[in-house]
Amino acid sequence: MNIHEYQAKEIFTRFGLPVPGGTAVQSVDAAVASVEEYGLPVMVKSQVLVGGRGKAGGIKFCKTIEDVKIGAEKILGMDIKGHTVQTVLITPAVDIDSEFYVGMLIDRNTKKVLLMASAEGGIEIEQVAKDTPELIFKFAIDPRYGLLDHEAMDMGMRLCPDDIKKARQLAAAMQKLYLAFMDSDSSLAEINPWIFTPEGKGHAIDAKVNLDDNAMFRHPDYEAMRDLDDEDASERVAREANLSFVKLSGNVGCLVNGAGLAMATMDLVKYYGGQPANFLDIGGSSNPEKVVNALKIILSDEEVKVILFNIFGGITRCDDVAKGIIEATKRMDINVPIVVRLTGTNEEEGRALLADTDLVSADTMDEAVKKAIELG
Repeated sequence: MNIHEYQAKEIFTRFGLPVPGGTAVQSVDAAVASVEEYGLPVMVKSQVLVGGRGKAGGIKFCKTIEDVKIGAEKILGMDIKGHTVQTVLITPAVDIDSEFYVGMLIDRNTKKVLLMASAEGGIEIEQVAKDTPELIFKFAIDPRYGLLDHEAMDMGMRLCPDDIKKARQLAAAMQKLYLAFMDSDSSLAEINPWIFTPEGKGHAIDAKVNLDDNAMFRHPDYEAMRDLDDEDASERVAREANLSFVKLSGNVGCLVNGAGLAMATMDLVKYYGGQPANFLDIGGSSNPEKVVNALKIILSDEEVKVILFNIFGGITRCDDVAKGIIEATKRMDINVPIVVRLTGTNEEEGRALLADTDLVSADTMDEAVKKAIELG
């Protein structure tokens, strides 16, 4: 679950990270009123669940009350990469002498939390990784001990080799970020940038946190943090229907059972020159209603030109999937071709149910993917 910057900063503050104050508001009047608490100058920062806010004009430096009013008026309602800004964060402006990136994420290779840091803060870390990967320092944290003092200090000295005071501040920030990451059950926690003022005082002036949906049962308060208006509508519907779904930018709608098979299917679509429109896993159940709901979600994407069913029947029975497809075609006006590959439990029964339909069948995964790309 993605959360907004102001929410991430609330988590950081609980663990002692030095975060400038801030107030999230939804109106110009409230933005102007909040200046009384912080004084001028301030930053007006759009709160949307997408990167590139600054480049899109969603962050304004304001020296006067009039600047705040104009900035809030311009940013509220702004469209940033398909996300409408409904909230802005008013936060004190801080003089910046130097900028750094500090982040924590799950490293599937080492099965540990990976600390990443760079002196190239203030820009997208993905761009740094692409252009100058040697400027990113990494350290896999042993979960038995956490981030130890000497480990954090070593990373701090890499970033500030000529200033031990700054290195110590960075080391302390890394340890606090690790504690925040672990306690909140995050899958990602970033400070970009961490800055030092001309006087050498460090601040986390931006924050990004992704919370692990699988840990929601430990954090019942997290549900109130979810911004339903800023979430992708299809992903929200999928979650409510207990489906694993991620929207992508292609035209081949993929409906698969099992996360591994879903990823392999997307890889094969790319391999043969196509573009997957989504990741969608209906899971291991044999519930035809899931297939109906999945098709509704996929067909809500106007870019989808063909639907590919790739079903390996184990717990999921092929005849139940076939029944779901037939039920969906009765309920919905489906005007794109559907390619179906059924193999495994009750595959013969499933294929028999679909024999009298207009669906395109395939015996193998490669054949199904090739046909879907041709029809799309």
